[in-house]
Amino acid sequence: MREELKELKNRVEQVKVAGGRIKKETQHARGKLLARERLELLFDKDSFVETNQFISHRSEQFNLSEKRIVGDGVITGYGRVRGRRVFAFAHDFTVFGGTLGEMHALKIAQLMDAAVKADAPIIGLNDSGGARIQEGVLALDGYGQLFYRNATYSGVIPQISMILGPCAGGAVYSPALTDFVFMVEGISQMFITGPKVIETVTGETVSAEELGGAHMHASRSGCAHFTAKTEQELFEQVRRLLFFLPDNDAENHSEPLDDVLDQSGACEELLELVPSESTKVYDVRHVIETFVDQRDFMEVQGDFAPNIVIGFAKLAGESVGIVANQPKVMAGSLDLDASDKLARFVRFCDAFRIPLLILEDVSGFFPGIDQEHAGIIRHGAKILYAFAEATVPKITIILRKAYGGAYVALNSKAMGADYVFAWPSAEIAVMGPEAATSIIFAHDIQESSNPEATRKQKITEYKQHFANPYVAAAYGMVDDVIDPRETRAKVIEALGLLKNKQESRPIRKHGNIPL
Repeated sequence: MREELKELKNRVEQVKVAGGRIKKETQHARGKLLARERLELLFDKDSFVETNQFISHRSEQFNLSEKRIVGDGVITGYGRVRGRRVFAFAHDFTVFGGTLGEMHALKIAQLMDAAVKADAPIIGLNDSGGARIQEGVLALDGYGQLFYRNATYSGVIPQISMILGPCAGGAVYSPALTDFVFMVEGISQMFITGPKVIETVTGETVSAEELGGAHMHASRSGCAHFTAKTEQELFEQVRRLLFFLPDNDAENHSEPLDDVLDQSGACEELLELVPSESTKVYDVRHVIETFVDQRDFMEVQGDFAPNIVIGFAKLAGESVGIVANQPKVMAGSLDLDASDKLARFVRFCDAFRIPLLILEDVSGFFPGIDQEHAGIIRHGAKILYAFAEATVPKITIILRKAYGGAYVALNSKAMGADYVFAWPSAEIAVMGPEAATSIIFAHDIQESSNPEATRKQKITEYKQHFANPYVAAAYGMVDDVIDPRETRAKVIEALGLLKNKQESRPIRKHGNIPL
């Protein structure tokens, strides 16, 4: 037995050698960490347990047959993150460039299956050259195995992807199917076809960073949810995100706070943060920070469609998903990208039983020929579908403007809101007072001896009769008009009342969201 244990030890050491010293040095020279170094950053100290470490490819193709490196270019296993069980795989770029082959895919597929059986999140550390060409269709089939599991396990356990190098082709579709994508500036790239292929086919010249870098995906394509300047910072972001997420779709995760702050003073700030005049701007993130636990709000996709703000926070120790219009960008209106961003976030929260809190200050759907031609009807309908479909606790607070179809879409009573509160400054109407007055009282203004004075008078009358929260409250569309300083207390109370919420829907296979 001692001899056999000695052999086991030697084999384990061989696994850790991976691609060898020279390739490891090359990885470091590129400013990138090694796969095992990354896993050390992710997991709590000495908690990672490796699985399937002796798997290797079985290809007989040229330049692979003599290189049966154990591990086959990916490290799989599980451990603890903030004390909670998490599964993870890490591509090892020092072994065949982290490319995916038959057995490489098998390791990841088995890990995904194990994560679902354990009801625990899974994190992919992606640094891969894509499909292993030498293994042909076996590599393509391997990607199919992963795509199938990404889709099947969506909404069952949280799936997180970290892009830690250039990923192309099949290596980006699996991350795209997961819940959240993290990228490092200057190191991470994602694209379906690389710069050289594009230049050959279309004649266009572009760098890898311009084509699929972290900044581009975070601000333009929306494919990246979080970015950081270093890998170390990115891993801290992942660990922070897990603080807000449950382990699975059946668990409502709560984690005790180390220090509960007295936030009564912060709530006083709300009286000054939001101007009563509907045309004046403010940063809604400052409003959120005043009433969430420890002022800790983790924004998601902060650089993409900034006219809508989404993210996670805690209220009385319980996670909530927050959606808020951002008046400082496009007056908080909803456009194509904002609709997609918002709807997907709502569906994620609903899938994992995370209550939703909506802070509304919306002027409407953004008008324009380009928006109409690009399908704002279809994209806006995603918001309607997402809120109507969601059965988690849903609370809306109308801070200021709530106009037209956007008011209806953003979790109104008609769309299934459990509670709708309004600040006294709220304006709930078909459209803004200025636009409505120009239509309703056009004849009176035109015939007046002093059109401007008449217009102002009619605007004042319209606000008094229509654009205030009390008309909607009289019809039961607003549950209560509240003092802004009571926002935190009201929301926490409502969440407590809804903790055991049950809501049934017609039995069906699934609906057909307007994608």
